[in-house]
Amino acid sequence: MVVRSDNRSAHVKVLRSLGPEGRTLPLQGHVGFDSLPDQLVNKCVNLGFDMNILCVGETGIGKSTLMDCLFKANFDDTVHSHKSPGVEISEHIYNLKEGNVKLRLAIVDSVGYGDQINKENSFKPLVDFIDEQFENYLQEELKIKRDLVTFHDSRVHVCLYFLVPTGHSIRSLDLVTMKALDKKCNIIPIIAKSDTVSKSELDTFKANIMEELRANDVEIYTFPTDDETVAEVNKDMNEMMPFAVVGSREDVKVGETTVRGREYPWGVVEIENEQHCDFVKLREMLIRTNMEDLREVTHRKHYELYRRGKLKQMGITDDGAHPVSLQETYEQKRAEHLEELQRIENEMRQNFVNKVREKDLELKRNEKELAAKYEGLRKENNEEKKRLDEERKKLDDDLAALKKKREDLERANAEHANGQNTKSKKK
Repeated sequence: MVVRSDNRSAHVKVLRSLGPEGRTLPLQGHVGFDSLPDQLVNKCVNLGFDMNILCVGETGIGKSTLMDCLFKANFDDTVHSHKSPGVEISEHIYNLKEGNVKLRLAIVDSVGYGDQINKENSFKPLVDFIDEQFENYLQEELKIKRDLVTFHDSRVHVCLYFLVPTGHSIRSLDLVTMKALDKKCNIIPIIAKSDTVSKSELDTFKANIMEELRANDVEIYTFPTDDETVAEVNKDMNEMMPFAVVGSREDVKVGETTVRGREYPWGVVEIENEQHCDFVKLREMLIRTNMEDLREVTHRKHYELYRRGKLKQMGITDDGAHPVSLQETYEQKRAEHLEELQRIENEMRQNFVNKVREKDLELKRNEKELAAKYEGLRKENNEEKKRLDEERKKLDDDLAALKKKREDLERANAEHANGQNTKSKKK
């Protein structure tokens, strides 16, 4: 029922009395919108899917080997040393196809993680990388002309955290890193090289890990149980975490069968044997059952948390009592920015004036010191000159007296000689 308002209002109000969920009507024939799921599937298959996996763990713990086993492919494997000065992010993108489904897979490796003596900030490059991908997606969202359908989604959908099989408890480095990442991505803890500990030690280790994670409020990814088709298996798998896995690139013979595994003097560890490790369970949960949920949780939970914080920093709010438009936010931020620039300019000008004043005082002080020094040197020079003049006068007087004495002596000698000559002539 449509009710038109009076002349003072230009709005047309549509009043519905069907209830919050509307009214159910039977159809009198086939319409065709039951094909919407098929249309959606076809569209998604044509576009393909993105899956980005962050592997966190020490060098040599088996990250690359496990990726090869999970996707049954030989990815690029660069051998890294334990001498890296810091943690570096290495990303490789692969285009995979299974049947008619295309998957763009990004494997992100934490090169050098845990290899330094000082591990205090080992998690920071990981957090920076995740935030950078969120920021790229947010900037695409905020564009006037955006294309999120074909945009390469590089956000981290899952973090496989490789734990060292100590058999006792989780390390402080692992706790700190997972705590820094749990609000930014879906964390699935994995016990790597689980064939190095016994079955009983492994069960105790798993229990200790989960207990320490709960005690430190570290939130890991839990498989969803709201879908009835996978609720039961996901519930069982949640109770089995963390997964204890073994990876191998080698095929070994067990009787008449060739399997992927690791051969030891005492026997063979088959990676796809659920009695030997949890590799099959991990692959089932990660790829075959919950891959789309990982992508959805990344967008709905972790990205939304980042986006909300960024928009709040920009001054954008959805508070109905105080709505703020983008134009107002822009003008406000521009005014704040100009004010900050003016403050910095004034501060720099004042610093410059202070430095000039200080330099001027220093120059005047140096000038006074030089003048005093010059006056002192001048007085010393005059006194020295006076002393030298006196000594010179004295020397001149002595020289004149000596010269007079010499002349007198020469005259006396001459007179004496003349007297002797006179006497000789008389004789």
